[in-house]
Amino acid sequence: MKENQKIKLGISIGDINGIGCEVALKTFEDPRMLDFCTPVFFASNKTISQQIKDLGLNIKFNGVRDADQALEGKINIVNVWKEMPNIAYGEATKQGGDYAIRSLRAAVAALKEDKIDVLVTAPINKNNIQSEDFNFPGHTDFLAQELKGESLMFMVTYELRVGLLTDHIAVKDVAKTITPKLIRNKIAIMEKSLKMDFGIRRPKIAMLGINPHSGDNGTIGEEDDKVLKPTIQELFNKGTLVYGPYSADSFFGSDNHKGFDAVLAAYHDQGLIPFKTLSFGKGVNYTAGLDKVRTSPDHGTAYEIAGKGMADESSFKEAVFTGIQVFKNRTEYLDLHKNPLQKQKMKRGD
Repeated sequence: MKENQKIKLGISIGDINGIGCEVALKTFEDPRMLDFCTPVFFASNKTISQQIKDLGLNIKFNGVRDADQALEGKINIVNVWKEMPNIAYGEATKQGGDYAIRSLRAAVAALKEDKIDVLVTAPINKNNIQSEDFNFPGHTDFLAQELKGESLMFMVTYELRVGLLTDHIAVKDVAKTITPKLIRNKIAIMEKSLKMDFGIRRPKIAMLGINPHSGDNGTIGEEDDKVLKPTIQELFNKGTLVYGPYSADSFFGSDNHKGFDAVLAAYHDQGLIPFKTLSFGKGVNYTAGLDKVRTSPDHGTAYEIAGKGMADESSFKEAVFTGIQVFKNRTEYLDLHKNPLQKQKMKRGD
């Protein structure tokens, strides 16, 4: 990104039959949003025009061939395809999945080439995206392959951050997947992200137990005592402020989470159920640990309301703001650590 240039924010439109286009377009229907970034949709003029018409929105846009041509102060559409796909709101069609992946691939390519600074992904359907060329359970796994680094699924708001030790795997596989190495890796990614992406100098992390009541001293499973506790202690002894394991059933209800900068949940629903209960509509899915910034809203395709103009754009707007802030924080952090002299001055208070 050039100096004094607005952040270029790329948007993959997700399933064309869901609410992805709607929440993204509604976000930028407010012209004030263009003060914060330059939005670049990866789709086609025809597809976006049809969505605007169907949803009764008042939006003008600038069609371009490449993200390099995006204009500040405009909503830009990169024409990834020329044909007009059949939009069947509320239906999980193969075509809907195909165009979601075409948009995603084009957006990720632009991200890797630094033609956009941040990527916000609209919701996809994990079933209709599957093909011989795309065999991933979701965005996170695909991005982990395409981008550099090791990924962590990190659900965030201004007040609550929940990362996942394991994410899209069956519950029956959770305990055998969790190893000391995995715990060390995910804690390291989380700690670095809290410092670099969220500006927290000395992050404090809580780890939730695997079994009910964290195993009750081995009465309900041995994984917490044999795997989690010694690894947490090892990390703490080395200077990482990680605590636990805590019993997951009461951790959030007792407001215990408020004493930590982030929480690492053992598996998907253990983390996402309390997160979405406490912050649905305001939450953001952030892929930490990669060399590029990607966020998404905390909801799915919502086929039941697609095409009806009823979708709430709040979470998508939060994903935009979070992506922008993370990019700024990370840029500042990396610049500071490239300049030891400036770092020393800040320590002295010069």
